[in-house]
Amino acid sequence: MQSRPKHLPLTALTLALLGILCTTAAAETNTDDRLKALEQRLNTLESENRALKDQVKQTEQKVEAAGSQMDRLASQGGATSTATSFGGYGELHLNKLNNRKAGGTNKDELDLHRFVLFMGHQFDETTRFFSELEVEHAMAKDTATGSLGVVAVEQMYLDFSVSEAMSVKAGLMVMPVGIISETHEPPTFYGVERNPVETNIIPTTWREGGFAVTARLADNISIDGMISSGLATTAAKNFAVRDGRLSGASAKAKDLAYTARLKWTGLPGIELATTLQRQSNITQSVEATAGAATLYEAHAALNHGKFGLRALHAAWNLDGSGPKAVGADKQNGWYVEPSWKFTEQWGVFVRRSTWDNRAGDVADSRYRQTDFGVNFWPHADVVVKLDYQNQQVPGGQDEYDGFNLGLGYQF
Repeated sequence: MQSRPKHLPLTALTLALLGILCTTAAAETNTDDRLKALEQRLNTLESENRALKDQVKQTEQKVEAAGSQMDRLASQGGATSTATSFGGYGELHLNKLNNRKAGGTNKDELDLHRFVLFMGHQFDETTRFFSELEVEHAMAKDTATGSLGVVAVEQMYLDFSVSEAMSVKAGLMVMPVGIISETHEPPTFYGVERNPVETNIIPTTWREGGFAVTARLADNISIDGMISSGLATTAAKNFAVRDGRLSGASAKAKDLAYTARLKWTGLPGIELATTLQRQSNITQSVEATAGAATLYEAHAALNHGKFGLRALHAAWNLDGSGPKAVGADKQNGWYVEPSWKFTEQWGVFVRRSTWDNRAGDVADSRYRQTDFGVNFWPHADVVVKLDYQNQQVPGGQDEYDGFNLGLGYQF
């Protein structure tokens, strides 16, 4: 029997130790490589962080420089973007109306009814300027066809804040009466044309030169008082109040008008207001047969969720034998307009209106009109309108039934 060599166990142990040493050396080599890679990554991140800090610092310096420049402009009296503001509104109308009067002419017309530009300026915390320049019917006059339009200053006044509860205005202003007199931009009301009561009785847009004070008695009650030029209608115009507007154009001011309005907005979406105006002579003392004129107006405007409602009544009393002789001593009208807004973009309405500029006579001289239609707002400040109107008018007068299509905007 052959015996194994006595040195074999020692050899095996030596080989095992050598394997362990090699493995350990390899592991240490891999660890060193990973540490070097990590160190390189940290160095890269630190460099990137320093670059970002430099960029932020440069940006802050640019912003600070821009702010300093704005401050310098303001201190030198230069107008900044927040001091002077521009805006405007406009409306394009297509009328397709049949005239039911015997021998009457239909109204098939496309009209750029209004193009208006606003400009305002904030002089300081207490003094502001506001103006509107309006072009009606696209041009002032077409000498070839004889068609007429209007280029006019609709408003131009200075507004002074006396305190948080009181402000004063002076210049050419719209009258504080009715619903759409002060807010008449197309996206703010239903129907292509402005309602006939606030057109013929109030009469919107009605502007006069003068002086006005607004006092806020509480968070929800305000009083407006105004002294202004007045109307100047005559017997040749049948003493119609709309035909007496002078609009600040060399307006006769012998007989001034005094206007007061009380307005309550105590609940969200509700406005209640009433206006009283008194003028000592509605002809500016041109005709001896006419005298003082008094306007009474009251309205309610409600917006609750999707439901809206507007209701208004206005009436004139004219003194003198001249207005009485033609029935113009009483002129009045009213309308009711419920509406429903299905979404932020779609709304429908119906409106019933009656008005009479010769209500003092015994003959039937009252106009009646029913309108219904839809408004579509592709944007809150842009509107497309479609409505149908039906009139009942005194005998022998133009009587229009048919469709109106309108496009309007404000900015």
